[in-house]
Amino acid sequence: MQGRFSRPNTRIGQNFLIDRNILGFILGCCEIGPRDVLLEVGTGKGFLTEGLLGEGPLLVYSSEIDRRFEPYLESLRARFPNLRMLWGDALKGGLPERLEPPPNKMVANIPYHITTPLLWKVLELYAPAGLDYMLLMVQEEAAKRICAPARSKDRYPLGITVQTMGNPRIVRKVSRGAFSPSPRVDSALLELTIQKNRSLPNDLTWRTLVRAAFSQRRKTLLNNLGTLLPGKRREIAEGMTRGGIPNSARGEELELEQWHSLYDSLGPLLRAKKDRQEA
Repeated sequence: MQGRFSRPNTRIGQNFLIDRNILGFILGCCEIGPRDVLLEVGTGKGFLTEGLLGEGPLLVYSSEIDRRFEPYLESLRARFPNLRMLWGDALKGGLPERLEPPPNKMVANIPYHITTPLLWKVLELYAPAGLDYMLLMVQEEAAKRICAPARSKDRYPLGITVQTMGNPRIVRKVSRGAFSPSPRVDSALLELTIQKNRSLPNDLTWRTLVRAAFSQRRKTLLNNLGTLLPGKRREIAEGMTRGGIPNSARGEELELEQWHSLYDSLGPLLRAKKDRQEA
């Protein structure tokens, strides 16, 4: 089947996994059973897709933007009736708001340039419906940012949100030779378990808070939030004090418990501001 395809389009992240040892490692990690409903984004030539289907899941939803792969993937679907193709841009309507049955696991070699917006989208759509496990091939730098602890310069809103929902961890690094063509960056397998706070990615108050905290990384949290809530500096400072957060702190320094405390303290102010804007 190899000859049917044009050159990979690296502009949309087509660095295809070709290493069968890595494929076996992935399948061993995600422990697919007959009741599992899987989501894959970035089907490509179907190398990972076929491996997932071979494990005997109930269903595999696989999303792909590039219609050049349709003839091969249609033949794969003929062999595996439990494959459902989702054609289109995953960030622009290619992922349905509702899938029935909903996926409980996501296993994917993600196009690296859309990692952050894609994870937000998937968590928004499918975490409330029962998605509880993700095993993702991502750029190593992105994996480190998602797993970054408090006081790390790599800390950012998506990582904080994922950590508030469960436990992200890097299970292994993956060499550039595992792909064709070889990417120009290092890769890693990132495992995410979702155990709680499933509605958090859809909470606009939470999203506004964490985004504002990192809006200007060199500024203190107090100054960034003061810009978000003009005239409320005293209330912000009081909320930070209740959470044990010094006025000199920056967003990356906060522990998860402090984020929860800040959300509880400032949530009413943020919701009141939103209500005034919509009035």
